[in-house]
Amino acid sequence: MAKTASKVIESRGAMKAVDVEVYWDSGCTDTVSAVNWTVLEPGDSPAKTVYVRNTGNAPLTLSMTCSGWNPPEGGDHFALSWDKEGAVIPPDAVVAVILTLSVSEAIYGITDFSFNITIEGTG
Repeated sequence: MAKTASKVIESRGAMKAVDVEVYWDSGCTDTVSAVNWTVLEPGDSPAKTVYVRNTGNAPLTLSMTCSGWNPPEGGDHFALSWDKEGAVIPPDAVVAVILTLSVSEAIYGITDFSFNITIEGTG
């Protein structure tokens, strides 16, 4: 009759997790749900400071896109930029980010606007 022996070996690991959160304060207590640019004039370039936190466990490379312009021609008259394109954030780190909305001098016929800002971390 054959005999069998076995040994149980514990296995552990962690899965790479990527996630970003955006806050109004460096202590990461006041989450950003919307940015209000108030009343703007042609040629304005207001700036807002927000704080991006890497809540994952891997370094992230930041990127930003804008979409969902209302009215659709808003994207022709507004340009959103920031100072952290391509920046790498370590896990659990927080970086200050300056968002700047530039308004065309040639804008006309738009009294209200909205758009979505997507801040993405790739890691």
